[in-house]
Amino acid sequence: YVMLLTLSPYTPRYRDRVSPPGVMIRPYLNGFTIAFNVSQPNTWQPYVDSLHHFLAAYDDKVQEEKNIECVSGQYFIQGGNESEEKKACQFKRSLLQNCSGIEDPTFGYSKGQPCILLKMNRIIGYRPGAGVPVSVDCKVQKGNESDLGSVDFYPGNGTFDLMYYPYYGKFTHVNYTSPLVAMHFTDVKRNCLVSIQCSLNGKGIINDLNSDRFLGRIIFTLSIGK
Repeated sequence: YVMLLTLSPYTPRYRDRVSPPGVMIRPYLNGFTIAFNVSQPNTWQPYVDSLHHFLAAYDDKVQEEKNIECVSGQYFIQGGNESEEKKACQFKRSLLQNCSGIEDPTFGYSKGQPCILLKMNRIIGYRPGAGVPVSVDCKVQKGNESDLGSVDFYPGNGTFDLMYYPYYGKFTHVNYTSPLVAMHFTDVKRNCLVSIQCSLNGKGIINDLNSDRFLGRIIFTLSIGK
């Protein structure tokens, strides 16, 4: 009990061996296969509803009310007592452009060009990329590379801006919303199971560990029918 009293509720005691981040996708409904037919809205509407629900916290007005504008391209390091509430940087859903759900409320699913969002797991105190933004790329995990076609990334060139790091924990970083990278699959081969691997790239990132398919990368399947 005495030893427990020495632990801080705000930050882990030992942070010298922080593991690299894992990643997750949205929408995530029934495993890592996203399958639908363009001509049957009932097959893709659940994915669309899931994305709108997830992005509600990223609405521009919500972010403007709760969070602040930060300086892009550099870590947002906040001093003071560890128990003091930390400010959070705005991440507006409009930054996701064609994958924001603003101009196209179906996130491309009604056209057979689905958007999938990628987010890094939160790690207290972690500064990804060692001063250089971590980027995302996608490729065919198994099969013909041409089945994937082109992929557009938002915001910008598909990077996680440094200003959203480090994360200070749920007790003090109360309004923190994780930055996202949107992947817009505009030319995936129809009527075909396409296995895709999307990976983080940057200094200190591990994305090739066979025993952990979520460490620095994620593998999922797209199946788009007519």
